[in-house]
Amino acid sequence: MAGLADSGSNPDVDLLYDINGLAKAAPPWFDHVMEFVGEFGLLFALLGMLLWCWWGVRKRGGEDAAPTVAALVWAPLAAGVAVLINVPIRGFVERRRPFYDHEGLEVLVDGKTDYSFVSDHATLCMALAVGLFLANRRLGMIGLFFGVLGGFIRVYMGVHYPTDVVGGLALGTSVALLLSPPAMALLTPLMRSIEQSRRGAWLIKGRQADPRVTPGEARSSRTDGRDLAA
Repeated sequence: MAGLADSGSNPDVDLLYDINGLAKAAPPWFDHVMEFVGEFGLLFALLGMLLWCWWGVRKRGGEDAAPTVAALVWAPLAAGVAVLINVPIRGFVERRRPFYDHEGLEVLVDGKTDYSFVSDHATLCMALAVGLFLANRRLGMIGLFFGVLGGFIRVYMGVHYPTDVVGGLALGTSVALLLSPPAMALLTPLMRSIEQSRRGAWLIKGRQADPRVTPGEARSSRTDGRDLAA
């Protein structure tokens, strides 16, 4: 397994050189931008989109608030599970980083000494993106684009083979999708319980009428308030 993509005639290696060659042709400032985006930027963007989606769900409320928040909670949990699953995969395959076996790569990040397959970054980004897609289709489509872009940038940076990225995208997607039914079966009732609680309801819904107050009681309360004000 350790010998995967050792040959320069391998299409995986050819594509690595083609994509990484773009980094050689780009100005230094652009490579710095790509380095930040590939290491931190897209992960922060996906986490920010999850928070943005949660804030919108909280303000809107409604019957689907609890299941949607459950899906948003599942997204980072799925990412964590996928990375844990990747630990034995990396140890089994033992694929070295491409810059150890192939000369002439433009490596934008130093200090990468761990194994290359499967890409943790690609796994994390795609698991977050798929989790977001389960909660919100529109934002999820943007998240999926970010996930694929993140994988491309890892190859651009010279720290992963294309198949490392494909494996990471597949792993993140599989975990987020295949484990979502049992995860949602556990998380949705939990979110509904929080929604009905006094202290935690704000996590699911914003300022809304107390669900235990009937419409008649609410109208009576507003009328009494006006009478007292008069």
